[in-house]
Amino acid sequence: MAEKTYTDAEVTERLTRELPTWRLEDGWIRRTYKTASWKSTLMVINTVGHLAEAAWHHPDLTASYAWVEVRLTNHHAKGITDKDFALAKKIEEVVMWQPGLEGQGLEGTPQKDLRFAYVKYE
Repeated sequence: MAEKTYTDAEVTERLTRELPTWRLEDGWIRRTYKTASWKSTLMVINTVGHLAEAAWHHPDLTASYAWVEVRLTNHHAKGITDKDFALAKKIEEVVMWQPGLEGQGLEGTPQKDLRFAYVKYE
């Protein structure tokens, strides 16, 4: 059974509503995560890799010293599907998690000390 693919207008509307930091470009939904260093970049890549493997839906990644771009599309369906939105939401939830803001005892990484800074939160 073929998976439903979304039109560009539908994708844009869903991104605006559900994933405002993601964008549609060249048939992919994309998000660039800014990191504090190469170590942080590798941690983001490994996190995305774990989530993608667990979901059995694999993004394309591009990385540099202080950023990682995640690109999702469904190659089999030849477009953006619910799988892309679901994985993007999980990636966003995990990578952008800031435990220090939850007030439950976890401090989160010190953002002002570059030895420990992680993702650059928006």
